[in-house]
Amino acid sequence: MHTEKAHASYYHDKFNGIKTASGKKFDNNKLTAAHKKLPFGTKLKITNVLNKKSVIIEVTDRGPFVKGREIDLSKKAFMDIASNKNSGAINVKIEILQN
Repeated sequence: MHTEKAHASYYHDKFNGIKTASGKKFDNNKLTAAHKKLPFGTKLKITNVLNKKSVIIEVTDRGPFVKGREIDLSKKAFMDIASNKNSGAINVKIEILQN
């Protein structure tokens, strides 16, 4: 199992309904994420390093394209584990469950 510390952000609502790089339609209410390299369909456990809350997501898109960010979570996934709902980014641990 691969684990890495990462900086995570979340999708803006304007991306809702837009086709992702995998061909699936993006839905901010689903538990999905964008990653630069991991194969589409990879299941990841994302854990907030501060509060230890975690969520299981599926990689369905490519990105993020912001320097220093490793993963973009759907808004639901981000809010499920965020301590501060007003923050735009959190430090997380990424574990590959299945790819």
